Amino acid sequence: MASKKSEFKHVNYSWEDAVADKLSPIENLVYRSNILGADQRITNTGGGNTSAKLMEKDPLTGEEVEVLWVKGSGGDLRTAKVENFSSLYQGKLNALDATYQAREDKGYKQAGEDAMIGMYKHCNFCLNPRASSIDTPLHSMIADKHVDHLHPNAVIAIASCKDQEALTEKVWGGKLAYVPWMRPGWEAAKVCEEAYAQKPDSVGILLGQHGHTNWNSESKSCYETSLWVIETAARYIEEHDKGEQTFGGAKVESLSEKERTDLLTKFLPVARGVLSNKVKFIATVQSDETALRFVNSVDAPRLAKLGTSCPDHFLRTKIQPLYVDYNPKTDDFDALVKKLNAGIEQYRVEYAEYYNNCKREDSPSMRDPSPTVILIPGVGIIGWGKNKSESRVTTEFYNCAIEVMRGAEAISEYTALPQQEAFDIEYWALEEAKLQRMPKEAPLARNVVVVIGAGDGIGKETAFRVAKEGAHVVCADLRHDAAQKTADELTAIYGQGIGVAGTGISGCGPAIALEVNITDRESVQKMFEQVILAYGGIDNVIITAGVFLAPGQSGMTNDQMFDMSFAVNVKGGYIVGTEANEIWQAQGLQGSFVLTTSVNAAVAKKGSLAYDTSKAAANHLVRELAVELSPLVNVNGLAPATVVKGSTMFPRDRVIASLSKYDVDYSESDSDDELRDKLAMFYAQRTLTKQPITPADQAEAAYLLISGQLSKTTGQIISVDGGLHEAFLR
Repeated sequence: MASKKSEFKHVNYSWEDAVADKLSPIENLVYRSNILGADQRITNTGGGNTSAKLMEKDPLTGEEVEVLWVKGSGGDLRTAKVENFSSLYQGKLNALDATYQAREDKGYKQAGEDAMIGMYKHCNFCLNPRASSIDTPLHSMIADKHVDHLHPNAVIAIASCKDQEALTEKVWGGKLAYVPWMRPGWEAAKVCEEAYAQKPDSVGILLGQHGHTNWNSESKSCYETSLWVIETAARYIEEHDKGEQTFGGAKVESLSEKERTDLLTKFLPVARGVLSNKVKFIATVQSDETALRFVNSVDAPRLAKLGTSCPDHFLRTKIQPLYVDYNPKTDDFDALVKKLNAGIEQYRVEYAEYYNNCKREDSPSMRDPSPTVILIPGVGIIGWGKNKSESRVTTEFYNCAIEVMRGAEAISEYTALPQQEAFDIEYWALEEAKLQRMPKEAPLARNVVVVIGAGDGIGKETAFRVAKEGAHVVCADLRHDAAQKTADELTAIYGQGIGVAGTGISGCGPAIALEVNITDRESVQKMFEQVILAYGGIDNVIITAGVFLAPGQSGMTNDQMFDMSFAVNVKGGYIVGTEANEIWQAQGLQGSFVLTTSVNAAVAKKGSLAYDTSKAAANHLVRELAVELSPLVNVNGLAPATVVKGSTMFPRDRVIASLSKYDVDYSESDSDDELRDKLAMFYAQRTLTKQPITPADQAEAAYLLISGQLSKTTGQIISVDGGLHEAFLR
């Protein structure tokens, strides 16, 4: 077996003795797991598990006992930490087999086998709350101290061939045992235990349609064995690679990048609307060379229909994707949409048939029968999920499935799991229980919210407020650096999510930053184009951007102040609203649009003529757009007053001028924040509530207007001003 870095060409050799030797035994297991998970060719996101049998001091007896540390349920090797591992008394796990064998309901896929999952908690060491993996007995029953169970594309390719058993012997030279497909659980672990015992010179087991398990007495040696298994499989596949004839060769020619972008910008909102007949979905697009080679190929329709093989895959990708028989050279956009609609309708019918043919007496109810992966020749793969992270994982898994099919077809013939076996994984009671245990989705978890003006002040607070409710947030601003700072702060709080798929901006997380000039329609179009490529569509748009120009400010003439005030405060809202409406209409999904106006729109006063009249026009724009965009989109206005804190409309010189104007005491040595606080408190005394108005107050109202709680409110202006009676509705 290879053990030098230079001998590995198809996996990354990442072990560093200088790092590993400084770690505790459990930290070493985490280290091994992380470097295995960091290489996509070794295992997919969330897939596979690792373990180590370590000696620990029993907190009750003080004696040294053997403890199995194994990656827990729902964990991810690449990002796992110590707290993501279960710890169980190995001796108690060994004793559980007698408990299992005594059950009358034991047996493959029987209730007794599933019931053993509940027994693992009785073996927990040090009250570790991490739920144990379904593969816990596999790691326990393999006697070696260190065990890796992985899902590498190259290995699954061999495990998915029609002659997989013979290939196991041939490819690895007799070093791997073979176990045909079995759903993970106690019975599969027992079969692996027998294979381990019957082939004492083996270093691992190929698991049919699934992946492999290997072991060693030392952590580093176990890691190197894992790499050897994968490297050997990958080399064998590459020796038989078909080159240009992969998947039967090309049938369709790819669109250019610009053509693809133009098509996807129009297509994704339509597809999102059709798919989201029960719940909304978020998209991830994969259009790299590997994805295009497959979707463009002669064999893509046949292989897509067979479906995926590894059980980790079709839990996300469903049993098969939807292949749209589209040819960019002969079909126009309307033809593509027509084929999409027909394809989704047929897919839903066939999925219902699959469910009804395979369901058992205790099967959970049928889930959404819509596809989660769409293949379009010339364009690529579109994966869909309940949020961006899930859609990236879905797309990643189908990327893996493509590589599995490529490898299998290169050396033999690809075979998928039988439908009943696939169903028994997809609708497994244990998987259903896992779904039911998941926390309730946040109110905006499936929404894409575009916040324009997110660089600071009200816009930034609004971005944070909607993100708190689970939204995917597009932080847009005239200043890209300010928008990026907001997006980075949100990502630091909520994370990038898992999954490593997505081409270009589609590989993003739940927050992105975009530059936009709302007075320029082309700039707004480009912004929405990027939003669509990132997430597939939009749900809510909130404009907080605005401009206040006092007489004499910036050396502008009154005419110039009027032009700019109306361009930003009125025309900008009109441009954004009409461009967003194109997307909302294509989706056919309910949306909401919030424009930030001002209480100044209702109160005539001296010194802000251009601003006040532009905001009055913005108020009426709200009403006009509410009529124009109904019934699909709710349009409302948010009217703040004197929001001094964090506002670019209150630079230091304006604050000082106002304090002087109102005879409020201040010192030139006061900081900007101190000056703003003094002005805010002065303004507060003019209100009925006597409280300063903050960006957070406005953000709360903006969230309320898009939350669905006011779904029957449109064309209204909501004032958040502390109670200025001069601005009361007349």
